[in-house]
Amino acid sequence: MRQVDADEAARIVAATTPRERDLRIVVSGNHATPRLVLDAVDQQLERYRVWALNAQGGIPDRGGVALETCFVGPGMRYSPRLRYLPARLSLVPVLFRETLRPDVVIVNVSRLIDGRFSLGTEVNVLCAAIEQCRDGGGLLVAQVNKHMPYTFGDGEYDADDFDLIVEGDQQMEHVPRPAVDDTSRTIGERVAGRVPDGATLQLGIGAIPDASLPGVAKRRHLKVWSEMISDGVLTLLREGAIDADEQIVTSFAFGSGELYEWIDRNPNVRMTRTETTNSPSLIAERALMVSVNAALQVDLFGQANASRIHNRIYSGFGGQTDFIVGALHSQGGQALIALRSWHPKVDASTIVPLIDEPVTSFQHSAVISEQGVAEIFGKSQEEQARNLIEHAAHPSARDDLYKAAAGMSLL
Repeated sequence: MRQVDADEAARIVAATTPRERDLRIVVSGNHATPRLVLDAVDQQLERYRVWALNAQGGIPDRGGVALETCFVGPGMRYSPRLRYLPARLSLVPVLFRETLRPDVVIVNVSRLIDGRFSLGTEVNVLCAAIEQCRDGGGLLVAQVNKHMPYTFGDGEYDADDFDLIVEGDQQMEHVPRPAVDDTSRTIGERVAGRVPDGATLQLGIGAIPDASLPGVAKRRHLKVWSEMISDGVLTLLREGAIDADEQIVTSFAFGSGELYEWIDRNPNVRMTRTETTNSPSLIAERALMVSVNAALQVDLFGQANASRIHNRIYSGFGGQTDFIVGALHSQGGQALIALRSWHPKVDASTIVPLIDEPVTSFQHSAVISEQGVAEIFGKSQEEQARNLIEHAAHPSARDDLYKAAAGMSLL
C-alpha cells in the first residue's frame, strides 16, 4: 500500500500501459464512480479503455477513450465509442477472467475502519475485477471517500490489498424518487396484489416499484434478496413489512442520503458479490421469490425486450435474466414483467405481435399493465396470446393484435 495524490496515481497508472493493446481500466459504476482519480487518469492517458457498470453522466467520453460495459448507463448510452458486451450480470465475472481481464481497477471506498476499507454502495462485479486484476499483476487503486458508507459483506478489504491509496472525498450522488402517476399507481397496485406474506423480494427503482410500496407494505415477514436496493426498503421497514432483524442481501444501492446513512455499518445489510446475489440457483432457494422487472415491449409469445430501442442498445440484460430464471424455480416463486400498455413518447403499444429486437427474457409468470394481469406460465401459446391482448394490451391496440395473432396461428 502506497499513499499518493490523484495526479501521482494517474502517472503510475499511465506507466502500466500494456504494449499489445490499450489499457483496460475497470471503475466503480452506477453512482459510485471514483471521479477524482478517473479524471486525473484521463488527463494523463491519450488512449485507454474504461469499463463501468451503468455509468452515469460525466464519465470520460472523447476520442481515444473506448467505453466498455455489459450494462449501458446514461454516461455511455448512444456514444459512438461504446463497446457493449452482452452478458448476464452473473456472468460478467467470467468475462473478467477470460476475455476482459482488467489492467487497472479503481474503486471508490469508505474510510478505514479497523484496518479495512469497504466498497460501500457498489460491490456487484467489482470483487471479481479486483481478483482478476491482482492475479494478472495489474494495479489496484482505492479512492478513499469519507462520504462512502461502510457496508459489510464481500466488499470489505484490508488496506494492504490495494497498491495505491488516494484520499479523495466525493459527495454521494443522491437519486430522487420518481413521480408516481395514475398509470404507475394502478400497475403498482396490481403488482402488490401478487406479493404474499413471507415473500422474498427483488426490488428495483422507478415509478412502478415505488407505486407498489403502499400495497406491499401491508404484507408481513417479507425478505429482500435483490441485486439492488433503494429507499423502498426503508418504507417497508418503517411499515413493519420486513422484520427489523431480517438480513437484507443485495449487491449495490443508490438513493437518498437517508438510505446511505442507514446502510452505513448496518449489520442487517449484507452486500454480496454478483456471483452470489445473481446466482439463479441461490435465488431459487428462496421460497416465494417475487421478481419484478420492467420491459420496453412484450410480444404475443410472451417474449420481453428490455434492452434495445430502434436497433440500438439502451441498457442490457442486467440481472433480469438471472432473477427470472431463479424466481421461476423458487417454490411458490413468480417472475413478473410490469409495464405500461402504451408508450406515450412514441405513441405506440408496448404489446406487439412479434418483437423485432433481441429478446431479453421470456416465459414469465405474468405480464402486468394498467389494463390488468395477463397470466403466462403454464398456459398454451394461444392462451398466452389471448391473455396478453385482453388483459395487458391497450384497448386501441387489441383489434390489430387479434389480426396479427390469427396470422401467426395463435388463435
